[in-house]
Amino acid sequence: MMQAILLCGGSGTRLWPLSRKCYPKQFAKLMGDESLFQISARRLSGPEFAAPIIVTGDPFRFIVTEQLAQVEMTAQAILIEPDGRNTAPAIIAAALYVAQTDPQALMLVAPSDHVIPDCDAFAQTVQAAVPRAQAGDLVTFGITPTRAETGYGYLELAADADATAKSPQPLARFIEKPDGPTATAMLEGGNFLWNAGIFLFTAQAIIDAYHTHAPDLISAVTAALNGADSDLGFTRLEAEAWGQADDISVDYAIMEKADNLAVMPFAAGWSDLGGWDAVWLESGPDTAGNVCSDNATAIDCAGTLLRSETDGLQLVGIGLDNIIAVAMGDAVLVADKSQAQRVKEAVDALKKRDASQAVQLPRDYRPWGWYESLVIGGRFQVKRIVVNPGAALSLQSHHHRSEHWIVVEGTAKVTVDETVKLISENQSVYIPLGSVHRMENPGKLPMVLIEVQTGSYFGEDDIIRYEDVYARG
Repeated sequence: MMQAILLCGGSGTRLWPLSRKCYPKQFAKLMGDESLFQISARRLSGPEFAAPIIVTGDPFRFIVTEQLAQVEMTAQAILIEPDGRNTAPAIIAAALYVAQTDPQALMLVAPSDHVIPDCDAFAQTVQAAVPRAQAGDLVTFGITPTRAETGYGYLELAADADATAKSPQPLARFIEKPDGPTATAMLEGGNFLWNAGIFLFTAQAIIDAYHTHAPDLISAVTAALNGADSDLGFTRLEAEAWGQADDISVDYAIMEKADNLAVMPFAAGWSDLGGWDAVWLESGPDTAGNVCSDNATAIDCAGTLLRSETDGLQLVGIGLDNIIAVAMGDAVLVADKSQAQRVKEAVDALKKRDASQAVQLPRDYRPWGWYESLVIGGRFQVKRIVVNPGAALSLQSHHHRSEHWIVVEGTAKVTVDETVKLISENQSVYIPLGSVHRMENPGKLPMVLIEVQTGSYFGEDDIIRYEDVYARG
């Protein structure tokens, strides 16, 4: 049985404003009714796979479990990185974890934010690579290029290799993201594949490679795993040891140095959705080359992507050519499609201005559900809060604000100091400043309430937690 490893820690800034640091692209519904993470988890499931192992960061641990539950899946383990240090530490952490029970287990390592439309073809390609992986080779997957793409790294096949083969082929070298003329020459050359960042090997084979090529890295990660804590079912890697691991990709640390590498060609379609131009392409443009979301309209446009990500916000483009326009409630991106890879510059510029939109979404996701601010005034704030069935906020108090809760859907179980009571739809409760309080959803459906805060300060750091089922500080 194969062990799927899903890497789930990227920030996806090139898909701003939909993808932000607090809720990156793998969790967003970019290509339908499921998130990229959910689609990836489904792709790496079935009778030939064990339950997946997820490697992610602390802010995303409950998003991972919730999104898996939505597609009726559970993880074998969720490894929590104290901080993101690129793919090399993440992959060896997973390999060491797997090797504790089965050093010869096959590991299929994949990012959680890629699009592979033909899952059956991908599964067949993975199976074709299994014999080489079982023999001790490190197999990387290369995508047959369809255009002179400058946003991907490349794999140059050896002189005697066949880029159309249905079996792993010898590799000559890795190539960094090229400029336009170089990408065109490689496309015409026919012996280059896109580097997909997907790998197949046994746990022992990749561990041996780290011992040979990155001994300091494996030493640091081994210590982090040995010192890991179990936290509400998560495996939290020890922070001090993890901090000694180099911030480096697995390509640099291992793959470019290994001599037991093979490349498995894959020609059935793939995208890392590394920019809005890729989203436009993978979304299937109409005969005029346009892609529009449900709340967007194109009039006399060509080659244009129009997406409104907010219900009730209509986006209309007139006479646009080769334009990307993405609208949210708090931010709008407008760019020429040829400049899609520069969106990260916009995020950097917003960070310099201390604009919250650089990293925060209007909707703030929490372990118990989510909330969004509807109105903010000088001494008041109005929020919509949605609490998942069976979930509960922490028992808490505030120094600087009082709160008024009005339930609009479902039933809330409310604690205010020594009083505990149920509040139904159209009922409300007042939380005086300094009172110890908690909100719970005892029902089977999401509970929605409107919260009116009054006071002098509304920051989320004005929360004193006394009890919390999610073990937050």
